[in-house]
Amino acid sequence: MKRKDFIQTLGTASVLGLASSKLMAASGIKKTKKVYFHYLLFWLKPGLSETEVADFAQFFEGLKKLPYVKNVRYGKPAASSPRAVLDNSFSYNASMEFDSLEELEAYGKLPAHLALVAKYKPYLEKMMVHDTVFEG
Repeated sequence: MKRKDFIQTLGTASVLGLASSKLMAASGIKKTKKVYFHYLLFWLKPGLSETEVADFAQFFEGLKKLPYVKNVRYGKPAASSPRAVLDNSFSYNASMEFDSLEELEAYGKLPAHLALVAKYKPYLEKMMVHDTVFEG
């Protein structure tokens, strides 16, 4: 292929790519990226001291340092007005973000993750996990 023809081909491909992107945007079609969330609820054992309850927050700080984890947010129940669908019986909750299901599952097997779980498990009365995938 001659240089001139090659450059024209590149130009045409660029124009078509740009037109395709604009057409998709105009029609409302979006490229979607899946995001995986690992949502956790914790109920601490009754009778823990204030120091032990405060120490439990270090569990989340440790999770922030692990590979694959993109974001960790955690907190205690809000003082929301009571209503039939509200359950504020938990002590802490956390939400963690991952780029793929494979990364979420690899994180769960990390020795550092398992060590954190073993360290803080004695504080727990109950724990629930919800894994969710979002596209958008």
